[in-house]
Amino acid sequence: MFIILLVLASLILYLVNFLLGRFEFPSSSTPELEHDEAPQAVPSSSSSSTPEILDFDVFLSFRGEDTRNSFTDHLYHGLKLKGINTFRDEEKLERGKPIAPNLLKAIEHSKFAVVVLSKDYASSTWCLDELAHIVKCMKEGRLEVFPVFYHIEASEVRKQTGNFGKAFAKHEENFKKEKGKVKKWRRALRKVSEDAGWDLKNRKESEVIQEIANKISNILNDKLSSSNNDLIGMDSRIKKMEEYLALCRSDDVRTIGIWGFGGIGKTTLANEVFKKIKDQFDASRFVSFVREESTKVNGLVCLQKSLCATLLHCDEDIQNDDLGIQLLRTRLRNKRVLIVLDDVNKLDQIKALADESWLGPGSRVIITTREKHELDKCGLLADGIYEVDKLKVGEDSQLFCRKAFEKEENDDYKELSKKFVEYAGGIPLALVVLGSYLRGKNITEWSEAFDRLDEDPQKDIMNVLKISFDALNGTVKQIFLDIACFFKGEDQVRVKRILKSCCFYPESGMHDLVDKALIKINERNELWMHDLLQKMGQDIVHKKFPNEPGKRSRLWINENAYKSSNKCSRSWYEKVLVENTGTTAVEGIFLSLPAKEEIQLDADPFAKMCNLRLLKICNVNFSRCPEYFSKELRLLEWHEYPLASLPSSFKPCQLVELKMPNSRITQLWHESCTMMENLVQMDLSNCKFLIKTPDFRKVPNLERLILEGCESLESLPYSISLKSLKTFDLSGCSKLKEFPETLGNMEALSELYLDGTAIRTLPASIRKLRGLSLLGLSDCKNLMSFPMAICSLTSLKYIYICITAHIY
Repeated sequence: MFIILLVLASLILYLVNFLLGRFEFPSSSTPELEHDEAPQAVPSSSSSSTPEILDFDVFLSFRGEDTRNSFTDHLYHGLKLKGINTFRDEEKLERGKPIAPNLLKAIEHSKFAVVVLSKDYASSTWCLDELAHIVKCMKEGRLEVFPVFYHIEASEVRKQTGNFGKAFAKHEENFKKEKGKVKKWRRALRKVSEDAGWDLKNRKESEVIQEIANKISNILNDKLSSSNNDLIGMDSRIKKMEEYLALCRSDDVRTIGIWGFGGIGKTTLANEVFKKIKDQFDASRFVSFVREESTKVNGLVCLQKSLCATLLHCDEDIQNDDLGIQLLRTRLRNKRVLIVLDDVNKLDQIKALADESWLGPGSRVIITTREKHELDKCGLLADGIYEVDKLKVGEDSQLFCRKAFEKEENDDYKELSKKFVEYAGGIPLALVVLGSYLRGKNITEWSEAFDRLDEDPQKDIMNVLKISFDALNGTVKQIFLDIACFFKGEDQVRVKRILKSCCFYPESGMHDLVDKALIKINERNELWMHDLLQKMGQDIVHKKFPNEPGKRSRLWINENAYKSSNKCSRSWYEKVLVENTGTTAVEGIFLSLPAKEEIQLDADPFAKMCNLRLLKICNVNFSRCPEYFSKELRLLEWHEYPLASLPSSFKPCQLVELKMPNSRITQLWHESCTMMENLVQMDLSNCKFLIKTPDFRKVPNLERLILEGCESLESLPYSISLKSLKTFDLSGCSKLKEFPETLGNMEALSELYLDGTAIRTLPASIRKLRGLSLLGLSDCKNLMSFPMAICSLTSLKYIYICITAHIY
């Protein structure tokens, strides 16, 4: 019988320590274990000794042997649950080794330092060096320090008595020639012990951790609000919302609607209210893009899963939205939660995500929408719907001037400023876009811009927004249109890589778009634009050839077009694909239908589209499969591709991503396939008929390879030794019995999933994978031995393993 164990960091620590106890490894000195894992805030793909330094909210300083697996670990996860970006360094350090430069940078890039002062903190020179640098940054005003006295007295730290005194007696002896260093350590301890902090004496750890997380969260929220120059007139709106929410009443459940037209500031208001009050609840979640996300395949289910992950801290396998409703109803009834549903347009979205009847006493739901009748359907009375007004006179001018002028408003521009403000009509989005566009331009350019706007008798907000688009250079316009039509909500790093291969210079281009307030990068590093801006971009593409879709640069299907009763609104793919009217003008096609549909083809519709860069096909069955693919393709994503292989003419040497999940392919491409040096991601998941993998020598720079669920795959070629590969997923390849020795050549590999394979043992070369942080071996029923080489994997943090009686 199998005992399936999920073994995270604690098991690997146990395993490594167990093996280290039986096998000796050469070492030049006795190791002093300060910390045990790779830096937690560094991406798993980083395996070099100097990981990329990001901006952190909190830097944790602690003595590993004292609090590594107890208080500090709990504190780290408590901060993470609050969405606080926390750096916790957990590297092994040999005695006497100086503090790493990247650690100093992490301190410098943090807003706060939480110093956990425990009994043996002062015995570590690493900790003392760390603290000295923290205090230096504090004196320079670069960060704020919070001490935590972990079962010690503050006076013991300040006066360096007790264990601290014993530690410094040794330091005085060991550093006779560096007395200045010891004095610096003493001063740092005295300084930090004088600051207000937390004492764990006679207190529950969970209470202290919650206090720390709440305090830091509140300070961060206050700083965000005070640093956001767009929040004009927000205080009065937040105060009004607090009245509607009636937070003082803890016995009832209340839903409040925020209603108004596009660009008026509904999302901004909801977000500010959320940040201000979220710490008053057991759990909270801001659900963005509800309207857009719910139109996708299993969209509501995905949103329900995100609610489970955030509110319940569980990863549930929800099969449909009805099961999701049952789960949320059962698990949330005793929890006081805050849920914000942003941009709702249908009642069933509310009923599937945040029905009042599920929630515990004191819970609050905030809904933003343009559809007042949907709020009426919820039974909300007038005092439950907050209508967002336009900015008041004076507020609109203040917001515009903040965007248009780097300093104070110039008197020469006053009359023109007044005209632009009046034209924007108090709509915050219009004021921000106009002001950002005009910033830095001379008065003649201002005058010409207003004349162009004034030519429009309808004074449409779209024309206000388009004036900023018209001023962009050619490649930046292309980037904007690609985001509006295809990439809104996508990871910016991924999109930049695709657009860079199109020679669009996305780094500077996206910077320009952010500067012009046409796009934003959200906290999840995703590309975001207001849906009015997205509609403007899509209209620009559509209006160029309204009746000839085959001549448009970009073609896409959205839910509204698909479900429209007007046949013309959804006919582009019938005209372009069925009637074969595509031309060289077409650069991108995203045909992703919410339900499967069969399309009859009499010819190859892609044969004329020699400039096609981006192609995504999902939920479409063609009567015959196209045999031509443009050589200009950068992205090819085709779900359930029906043929056994790609055509022999397939030679897109510029390809960056290839995704063909759930396809019928047996062999991806023919031997004559061209070299694809730009390809970084390949996803062939659940291709159950795949028996032969491609020649990986054709894709030397591949970084992510997903072969999950390829049940017919029995072996891997030796060409698999990809030196750039970071993620390799073979889980569910149930006939795969061995892994070639070339595994050790994958020097960049960070994640390796072998769960559910038939492998009996791992190659000895696994010891070379010094950057491996995750190893999946669960449900490997034929696994006979666990390699001792695992002790060499210094970056390993997670193992998923199936322990059986015959493993040795």
